[in-house]
Amino acid sequence: MINNLEFSERLKKVMDYYQLSAATFADRIQVQRSSISHLLSGRNRPSLDFVLKVLDEFKGVELYWLLNGKGSFPKPEGSSSTPTSSNISDDELKNTEIDRIIIFYKDGTFKNYQKKS
Repeated sequence: MINNLEFSERLKKVMDYYQLSAATFADRIQVQRSSISHLLSGRNRPSLDFVLKVLDEFKGVELYWLLNGKGSFPKPEGSSSTPTSSNISDDELKNTEIDRIIIFYKDGTFKNYQKKS
């Protein structure tokens, strides 16, 4: 679950890094300015569409950093937002069983594949 206040702090870091006001940031990712205001205040959670627009416009932002603070910002050049097995320790990997996979597409749609019980 995304913590609204922590997300707003990371969003502020992105705006500061790129030296953008809330209005300019909203214009760059083509969302309503009120959306940015509501996110920055912690009132709303970001939509999938919002997150995808940020990632598309600002290549230095990592998905997992933006959503939950894991990873780095700005992301190192040549790195991907896609997690790899190197992000997981060997002990964690041994005791891990995939329950669900969600694939997000750039057009805002997604597919959900869940293990049947």
